[in-house]
Amino acid sequence: MNLEILSTRSGGAAENMAVDFLLLQRYPHAVAPRFRHYGWRAPAFTFGYAQKIALVREQLPAGETFDLCRRPTGGGMVDHRDDWTYALVIPRGHPLEELRATQSYRAVHEALAGTLRAQGIDAITKLTGVERVDPNELSTKPPPGRPAGVCFQRAEIYDVVDARSGEKIAGAAQKRNKHGLLFQGSIWRPAAGGAAVDWDKFEEDFVGRLAAALGAAAVPTPWPEFNEDEVGGLTEQYSAREWIECR
Repeated sequence: MNLEILSTRSGGAAENMAVDFLLLQRYPHAVAPRFRHYGWRAPAFTFGYAQKIALVREQLPAGETFDLCRRPTGGGMVDHRDDWTYALVIPRGHPLEELRATQSYRAVHEALAGTLRAQGIDAITKLTGVERVDPNELSTKPPPGRPAGVCFQRAEIYDVVDARSGEKIAGAAQKRNKHGLLFQGSIWRPAAGGAAVDWDKFEEDFVGRLAAALGAAAVPTPWPEFNEDEVGGLTEQYSAREWIECR
């Protein structure tokens, strides 16, 4: 089995969310896990499918221009202005896809933490939840007195954190349907060492560790031939006010 590695692309927030979802929805007949790292054309924030837009808007920085989009996955608000973003799609029936959500989350984050440790970053996966104030948080449980699911939250079990300070480095959100599992992950670069990390080497090593966890060989793969009208239509849906403010 191969782990299909797609080339890096940058897009607007709605386009990035649309492509991630279509990678899950539109599998070829010969299914294989898919991975992509991607960038952002403009400063962006995304937030989980179930989040209330009023609470999200309370936490957005004032006086700045940025893209805002509701994700197809869960979780809270994510600041993408200085993160390293990726998506992993695992087809239905793969052993990792069949695991409980916490265990698939752990497997991916163990690979991520190991990759950071190889560059001298003291990263671990948390075995218990700890409270944390972190704009890159993807979980939904707030500390006492704070609104749920936005910025002021705790690092949850199997998030990647700094082993010494407990500061959160990486989190993710998942969506599971009849096609498989979509895993959208974000690494907050400042917490991960920033310029101290060779991000090209990080990607190469991370992909290798993910492939090992999936029992696959990492293989660069051309982009799927999505229907352009479908990509454009879903991007338009995700950028529409009705989608962003649906809750």
